[in-house]
Amino acid sequence: MSYEGWIILTGSLVGITCGLTGCFLILRRMAMLADAISHTVLLGIVGAYLVSNSLDGIYMFAGALVVGLLTAFFIQLLHSSGVQSDAAIGVVFTSLFALGVILVSLYAGRIHLDVDHALMGEIAFVPWDTLTIAGIDVGPRAVWMLGAVLIINLAIILLFYKELKICSFDPEMALAIGIPVMFMHYLLMGMLSITTVASFDSVGAILVVAMLIAPGASAYLLTDKLSIMLLLSAGIGVASAVLGYYAASLFNVSISGMMASMAGILFILTFFLSPKHGLVMKWFFRRSLSKESNGLQ
Repeated sequence: MSYEGWIILTGSLVGITCGLTGCFLILRRMAMLADAISHTVLLGIVGAYLVSNSLDGIYMFAGALVVGLLTAFFIQLLHSSGVQSDAAIGVVFTSLFALGVILVSLYAGRIHLDVDHALMGEIAFVPWDTLTIAGIDVGPRAVWMLGAVLIINLAIILLFYKELKICSFDPEMALAIGIPVMFMHYLLMGMLSITTVASFDSVGAILVVAMLIAPGASAYLLTDKLSIMLLLSAGIGVASAVLGYYAASLFNVSISGMMASMAGILFILTFFLSPKHGLVMKWFFRRSLSKESNGLQ
């Protein structure tokens, strides 16, 4: 595959993986939690390095998963103790992220684990960091990592689709019929954590938030069915990656930044032009009602 093809494939995998996970965050009104976990997993990554003295993916996944779950736990703990949800997210997010930055500065400053790389990422370097199995180059490491996370997320969604759906729309009903709501909550947080850490090398922690939220928010405006929303969100994620790559090539700017920007542009277009919830259609509907009302008078 060409250099261009690997970058587009990596961006598309980020779009699909983040788009699927983001749908449930949108429905549960937990979009800002994605921002929090996308930053606090830095602590998990540096912690995993300090414990294992290795940058292998499995250690990074384990560290990110633990800290992602701890982030969700601490936020839930503060919120249930009377602290407002946004304040709880702000306190936990900034505290754990700051601790990660301090640890990177103290113990991991000389290795390929700097704050700028974790936050901003660099998808242009992805094709050069390849994985070798039995002496055979099998392609970029990021593609394999994102592919593995996508399979895990798809398996979880397929196995627990009904439970995730009911918990997202009506958690009280889910609790009443015996669905383990807290388990599903932390399962979703685990998906979010591994999705975030897998995207670090391609779009970075800050820009992955755009890919987690914007495609899901766009899909939410286009359909009322969860299954269709998941497909649309994944499709919008891929479109953001492809359009973003060619726009970045045209204007010679950051590829990951343009992919995230394209996700925002697609959301704005959907916000205005959605057939059912778009501002333009609402304006036509109100105008039609006004004409009918005037005709009756």
